[in-house]
Amino acid sequence: MNYLFKALNDETRRQILELLKDKDRTAGEIADAFNISKPSISHHLDILKRADLVSSEKNGQFITYSINTTILEDVLQWIITLKK
Repeated sequence: MNYLFKALNDETRRQILELLKDKDRTAGEIADAFNISKPSISHHLDILKRADLVSSEKNGQFITYSINTTILEDVLQWIITLKK
């Protein structure tokens, strides 16, 4: 769970999740939405993958990323149990 909170602690990573909320995107499409280097985007995507917030699938020379809402549902459920 530490990876999850570390991943969500960064504004760029939260913006990437917002992008993926609408549809799956390639790494290039994600990078095009930001004014930072592609290696920096790759680093952010790696952190999101380690936190299991996104998954990736290689399609030829492209990697497509999608959001993993299951982990978010698990965290929300855990937070709700803390409130009880």
